[in-house]
Amino acid sequence: MCNRVEVPSVPSDMDAAKVSLLLGGGQPDHAAWLHWNRIALFSSKTCGSDVQTQKEVCKILKQKHIRYPWILRAWWICSFLLSIIRTVVDTYSTTAEDGHLKMLDYADFISLLPSFLLLVLSIRGQTDLVFIDSNDIAEPLLSEKSDKNVKRKRESPYGRATLLQLITFSWLNPLFSVGYKKPLEQDEIPDVDIKDSAEFDSFAFDQNLKQIREEDGMTNPSIYKAIFLFIRKKAAINALFAVISAGASYVGPYLIDDFVSFLAEKNTRNLESGYLLALAFLGAKMIETIAQRQWIFGARQLGLRLRAALIAHIYRKGLVLSSQSRQSHTSGEIINYMSVDIQRITDFIWYLNIIWMLPIQISLAIYILHTSLGLGSLAALAATSAVMACNIPLTRIQKRYQSKIMEAKDDRMKATSEVLRNMKTIKLQAWDCQFLHKLESLRKIEYKWLWKSLRLGAISSFIFWGSPTFISVVTFGACMLLGIQLTAGRVLSALATFRMLQDPIFNLPDLLNVIAQGKVSADRVASYLQEEEIQQDVIEYIPTDQTEYGVEIENGKFSWDPESSNPTLDGVHLKVKRGMKVAICGTVGSGKSSLLSCILGEMQKLSGTIKISGTKAYVPQSPWILTGNIRDNILFGNPYDSDKYDRTIKACALTKDFELFSSGDLTEIGERGINMSGGQKQRIQIARAVYQDADIYLLDDPFSAVDAHTGTQLFQDCLMGILKDKTILYVTHQVEFLPAADIILVMQNGKVAQAGTFEELLKENIGFEVLVGAHSKALESVLTVENSSRISHNSASDCESNTDLTSNAQLVLTQQGSEHDLPVEINENGGKLVQDEEREKGSIGKEVYWSYITTVKGGVLIPIILLAQSSFQILQIASNYWMAWSSPPTSQTEPRLGMNYILLVYSLLAVGSSLCVLLRAMLVAVAGLWTAQKLFINMLRSILRAPMAFFDSTPAGRILNRASTDQSVLDLEMANKLGWCAFSIIQILGTIAVMSQVAWEVFVIFIPVTAICIWYQQYYIPTARELARLAGIQRAPILHHFAESLAGAATIRAFDQENRFIDTNLGLIDNHSRPWFHNVAAMEWLSFRLNLLSNFVFAFSLVVLVTLPEGIINPSLAGLAVTYGINLNVLQASVIWNICNAENKMISVERILQYSNLASEAALEIEECRPPNNWPDVGTICFRNLQIRYAEHLPSVLKNISCTFPGRKKIGVVGRTGSGKSTLIQAIFRIVEPREGSIIIDNVDISKIGLHDLRSRLSIIPQDPTMFEGTVRGNLDPLLQYSDSQVWEALDKCQLGELVRGKEEKLDTRVVENGENWSVGQRQLFCLGRALLKKSSILVLDEATASVDSATDGVIQKIISQEFKDRTVVTIAHRIHTVIDSDLVLVLSDGRVAEFDTPAKLLEREDSFFSKLIKEYSLRSKTFNNNLANLHD
Repeated sequence: MCNRVEVPSVPSDMDAAKVSLLLGGGQPDHAAWLHWNRIALFSSKTCGSDVQTQKEVCKILKQKHIRYPWILRAWWICSFLLSIIRTVVDTYSTTAEDGHLKMLDYADFISLLPSFLLLVLSIRGQTDLVFIDSNDIAEPLLSEKSDKNVKRKRESPYGRATLLQLITFSWLNPLFSVGYKKPLEQDEIPDVDIKDSAEFDSFAFDQNLKQIREEDGMTNPSIYKAIFLFIRKKAAINALFAVISAGASYVGPYLIDDFVSFLAEKNTRNLESGYLLALAFLGAKMIETIAQRQWIFGARQLGLRLRAALIAHIYRKGLVLSSQSRQSHTSGEIINYMSVDIQRITDFIWYLNIIWMLPIQISLAIYILHTSLGLGSLAALAATSAVMACNIPLTRIQKRYQSKIMEAKDDRMKATSEVLRNMKTIKLQAWDCQFLHKLESLRKIEYKWLWKSLRLGAISSFIFWGSPTFISVVTFGACMLLGIQLTAGRVLSALATFRMLQDPIFNLPDLLNVIAQGKVSADRVASYLQEEEIQQDVIEYIPTDQTEYGVEIENGKFSWDPESSNPTLDGVHLKVKRGMKVAICGTVGSGKSSLLSCILGEMQKLSGTIKISGTKAYVPQSPWILTGNIRDNILFGNPYDSDKYDRTIKACALTKDFELFSSGDLTEIGERGINMSGGQKQRIQIARAVYQDADIYLLDDPFSAVDAHTGTQLFQDCLMGILKDKTILYVTHQVEFLPAADIILVMQNGKVAQAGTFEELLKENIGFEVLVGAHSKALESVLTVENSSRISHNSASDCESNTDLTSNAQLVLTQQGSEHDLPVEINENGGKLVQDEEREKGSIGKEVYWSYITTVKGGVLIPIILLAQSSFQILQIASNYWMAWSSPPTSQTEPRLGMNYILLVYSLLAVGSSLCVLLRAMLVAVAGLWTAQKLFINMLRSILRAPMAFFDSTPAGRILNRASTDQSVLDLEMANKLGWCAFSIIQILGTIAVMSQVAWEVFVIFIPVTAICIWYQQYYIPTARELARLAGIQRAPILHHFAESLAGAATIRAFDQENRFIDTNLGLIDNHSRPWFHNVAAMEWLSFRLNLLSNFVFAFSLVVLVTLPEGIINPSLAGLAVTYGINLNVLQASVIWNICNAENKMISVERILQYSNLASEAALEIEECRPPNNWPDVGTICFRNLQIRYAEHLPSVLKNISCTFPGRKKIGVVGRTGSGKSTLIQAIFRIVEPREGSIIIDNVDISKIGLHDLRSRLSIIPQDPTMFEGTVRGNLDPLLQYSDSQVWEALDKCQLGELVRGKEEKLDTRVVENGENWSVGQRQLFCLGRALLKKSSILVLDEATASVDSATDGVIQKIISQEFKDRTVVTIAHRIHTVIDSDLVLVLSDGRVAEFDTPAKLLEREDSFFSKLIKEYSLRSKTFNNNLANLHD
């Protein structure tokens, strides 16, 4: 049975009025009435649901603007036509009678203007009255805040536009009406049309690749063919518009000779032929305008589509690159493909149409010259060809320069991205100046090529402006020699044609240049897209019901580098039954992580088979955390199930951490998890894997970054608890976690040296006992201290225990107090560390322009540039004026002067004007590049001197965006764009001066039309400016997401999340496309209107010239006015266009200036407070009431720390993950400045001395081992302070000497980006090597041995105790035995000092935190000891 929907029909006009008024309109709206009737009819005839009815009602509500009645619009169109007819007839009759215009005739001319405005309104059709919906139907059910995360579907007005709207771009009007009233926000910009969406374009491009693959039978299809197939249909339509536009533009020069003849013979010709000529001029101009706007917009749109398709393709490729390919392309390079190369390929799409236009423009020009000059046209053709030929070698050189610029830019961006990624290490090691010099020297190389390129560009510019002059001198000279008479009409027609030829001549080198750049970029992208991918057939997936094994490897041979003679893993046989726990151990670099990688399918398989049954989850050794909140990181694309989520959080020991975070699990994580401790990042990763509920778990050293207590809890609750029925393979260096494994694999030199249970391996006595022995020794030391320190607690005095209780109670109270007194800002910011990118609003400040103009020598070159351009304009007009004035109006009239003399003067004036252009072009290139260089250096220095907090809260993508895209704008475009604003104004003033001298009446209409143009510009700018800014801001997330995805590609693949990340990338591309597409359309919207208005002015001036009686004006000069007037629409549009374009490009200057004045760290050196040369001598560190928070809106991390580390002692710092241990270390190095309190080292308050003096005197081995791209030597000693023998000594001490000697290049052995060709443990040893070289009095170890096995750890501890025996060593460690030998132990809890005493004293008190920690450790190892004891028995 159907539910019938009752909808009230609207039976009368009265009710129609009610509906209309309800919707906010004053008059009954006929369309609304029809709509209601349609709904009623629909409902009575069909059985629909309430939803359908509501949809129909909403359709009405969406029709926001009330339209003008069609009768009124028809009347306005008729009124305009009548007005034109009346003006023409009246003017004709008046001039025919007495030749003088009367006041009434002038009134007719003026009345044309309002008639024209009404015509525009009638075409537009809609009023500015907007429906105000008082009905609740359209009200959102949720408030704006709660609906913030719900994606609203915005319809594309472009997709729904009518033909007229597409021609006039009026589909943009609603966006302009919003943008004019207030700054636009991203969610107010409509969606792009379906054909412009990244998903559609990406799919279409894939289909093209598939088609080529099938046709050519190639695995790597040609990217050029794919691009051709992708663009051909749209490009053909654009080409048609471009050809029509080119053809129409030559109608003007063709008709000039006729027009001058008509003016000279006005008494014998009737006015109708003059008006017909004027109409022909106007018609051609209108066709040119419409076609030109359509092809330019179409080309931009096609560029957008291709860009979306290529970015999506590059992203997808990045997710499947093999390890080998990944090492040959650094992140910086791949990001450059996405930002710069794709831009160049899409620029080529725009220039593509010039290929079709060039032959048509040149053919038409030669045809017109032939009709007026006969054989003289051949001279013009020869001269044109000569000029074009000159340009070709220049373009070849330019192409070479462009390649060099790109190479230099790649190197600079690679280094910049590495510096940003490792900024913390650079600051800790006091290497800021060294890396600043490195980046500056890379920029110098880029600057050298930029200057060569711009200098060549200035010469091209000289050829461009000099070409009409050169061609005209050659042509007129040839005519004189051939005896062809030069009349004013012929000369002017030729001059107009030469000016038109200027474009194709200049476009040719430009086109060749863009083709060259596009080819270089397309080749780079093509070579990247053809890089080797991860083998897709490495793993054989078996359904779970067909096998009892989770993982099975038969005779496996794998290598990271297939060309290497030594495989990374060899002879691997492994069968893991479902539900088994497999532990993998071995020394540093033995192939433990590689074994997991081969099971994931990350390594190249040389032979053997891998079978996997079930889904996988992977926890890499270096935590990979996405920017966003913690919950998103854990859910990782899965739906939120609160029970499962809570179980996961509990098992991963994250509950307490969430309580400490201001927004719990919705706390924002900074880039690469920068505001989380190493242990928190590791546990978030483990929680991500656990929540996936996979069948097989691959854990790469998951306990290295967490403390002993948390490690035990994780092992018990997670591995042996929530995952007890899962198949788990875990790499570990903690020997105490081995006995619980069903099977242990001992790795050695890429082979499984031993396999078996814990007991079996100890009996074998081959190598396993080395690891176990080292661990046992460490354990013994702990147990010895524990037993010797155990004193009967009963003998302790009551007083002591009372004091202790009191202090504990106070601790609890203050802790609660501090939790409640969290600053208000947190609630507002929601614990957000990475704030949204700052975006200026409103017009670009005059100070931005002023800063840009006066950066170099206070702007002294600007007046010279303007003078050179003005001189050029004056000399050019003078030369054309001279030719028009001195040439006879008709072939019957004798010339005023000899042709030789006429031509000589013309040539001198023309050469003078060309030299002015050369001067101007050179000065613009010099000023522009100097300015770009100065602004870049300022920004670079400002960024490198910024405090660490800036890098914590600013994604590297934002900084890289400014250093690459925005800097490119400054290097190559900004000076020209700004220069052209002035040059086009000078040009248009010259044109108006010429026109007004002949027919001053033009001013009657020119002034109001200019006013309208300015109004249009003012209306356009607010919207366009915000669209350009939003497009700039939305570009960074694409690059940032890509960089993050590249870093975590292995994890994404392991979790089979490629599709989700690809979809996110497509969404980000669309977010950028929306403002970009509408910004491009907005430019065309403005250009179309300005062109229409200037066409109107031109037509008016022609009508005036036709109408004025004979004798009032010189026909030759009138012809000159028309010659200049033909270009009026182009010039007028170019003035506004250049101003708008300069303002859009100025946003890049604004963005660079934003980062040029960042808050700086303290001074590197303070002359009056330099510490003594031997400071710190003793190494005493005293903390006084230290309080630290990472940002004003975040809570304090360290609270009232007061204690003293005595000099030359070993101090161990322990505490739960997130208790503030690493922050304390950062405070010693002043990475974070204290909010209150001070740190005093050897009687020097560290806040009073320079940062360089402080950091260069301290040594640190950080938690995250960092290596830079370069050589082994460069990594150990980047400042080149030590000899080779000292470097070798350090390498030997840190156990890397043999390994490096075994390499061919020794100390020059290559280190790839992030040191990825060395294992994490080896990287950690390199960091130890740096500290050994530095030999500071104070050494800080921040969980420095977390990533190495027990045996290596023992060696490192031994080296440290020998090498640093007279030094202060502060150790943060999760392995208890590394701090048990300390002289003092500091226990931190929630950012406070919980305990600080000798280990023995702390162990005396059974309730001390340290005692509990040791107890836990010994308990955990009891099983382990028992196993050992049993075996030895």
